[in-house]
Amino acid sequence: MEVHLTNRQQHILWATVRHYIATAEPVGSKALVEEYDLGVSSATIRNVMGVLEKSGLLYQPHASAGRVPSDSGYRIYVDQLITPSETLGREVEVALQKRLQWEDWSLETLLQGAAQILATLSGCISLITMPQTTTALLRHLQLVQVEAGRIMLIVVTDSYETHSKLMDLSPIPEETQRDSEVIDRELQIVSNFLNTHLRGRSLLELANLNWSELDQEFQRYGEFLKHSVAELTRRTHAPTATQIMVRGVSEVLRQPEFSQLQQVQTIIHLLEEEQDQLWRLIFEEPELEDMGKSKVTVRIGAENLLEPIRTCTLISSTYRRGSIPVGSVGVLGPTRLDYESAIAVVASAADYLSEAFSYFNP
Repeated sequence: MEVHLTNRQQHILWATVRHYIATAEPVGSKALVEEYDLGVSSATIRNVMGVLEKSGLLYQPHASAGRVPSDSGYRIYVDQLITPSETLGREVEVALQKRLQWEDWSLETLLQGAAQILATLSGCISLITMPQTTTALLRHLQLVQVEAGRIMLIVVTDSYETHSKLMDLSPIPEETQRDSEVIDRELQIVSNFLNTHLRGRSLLELANLNWSELDQEFQRYGEFLKHSVAELTRRTHAPTATQIMVRGVSEVLRQPEFSQLQQVQTIIHLLEEEQDQLWRLIFEEPELEDMGKSKVTVRIGAENLLEPIRTCTLISSTYRRGSIPVGSVGVLGPTRLDYESAIAVVASAADYLSEAFSYFNP
């Protein structure tokens, strides 16, 4: 359900979430009056908090208690009410550069060091995956007309695996439909163009291909090729789960949210024994149109698919070789965490590891 908040409601929601993050105590109107310059009375704040509760953004853990943010409240807080800390982002970058030496360390040692720094700076459990070691590269691509308006895309990878996909070519100019030889010639030209630009490269790099280099008469092939190769790539490019570097567990488990022994045990079991499930959650490949862009994903509470962490927040991003995502960096903590700082830390760490990975993989 989409919720539309007034400026006053947004401001009071922001203050409530911020105060709860700092104190871990249910928030009352009196605390907000004393701590924040909201410019309204305690009675007005209580009324607004009641509206926010009815909207599902706050709730009362006990009848006589103040309010606590719900997962939905945190979601609006993250999406609409905060900006990641640029200052902390720069501090993370400086800390990583000072304390990690690419030239003297192996890649695994570098990632272990980065995981420890990330855990220390975020106050969360840090998670960094080892990089993907193999990526299917294009050896040959061919477009073949199989019948009127139907084309087969054939792809051969560097391991000599062959993949194909049938595509509908539409709309086709009426005069072209009557001459299959014209289409055959055009398909050969487009095939030559793609082989020239993509041979020896990952199919994921298709997003960065300059389609404007195709002559105007061939532009109509560009868009459907882009989507077709994207689908073919998802079929042929299945990332393999790799080891996850985990640091900062003991610090996070001191938080009041993890006071129950059974909950702690299930999280530790996930981190130690079921990393493949966790890996599939944090290594999220971007769509082709988003290739090369840094993107931080924030999963709050029940948005997490794994039961042991449905009361936690998982913040993650990918690090890359060029534009290709090869690994993931993230933090795991209670939903009551400093989102501005955690998002900035993850984004900076991902950018740093992308730069470092280019050193190990020139």
